[in-house]
Amino acid sequence: MTSSTNVITEDGGRQNMYASEPRMQIDPEYTAFSKEAELANGRGAMIGFLSAVVAYLFTGQILPGIF
Repeated sequence: MTSSTNVITEDGGRQNMYASEPRMQIDPEYTAFSKEAELANGRGAMIGFLSAVVAYLFTGQILPGIF
């Protein structure tokens, strides 16, 4: 297999032309999601799950009005 700038030729003579991949940039000061965001997301999930269970107990339907 031979290659030039953006073209690769296989042993069978077929060419694959594609754009060159950009260089990866890594930010050394990046931190993952903040602790507050993770707590808010978890609390929202707990409220959603609890409301789904309560709705099922009162109506007997998974999504009241739909199922």
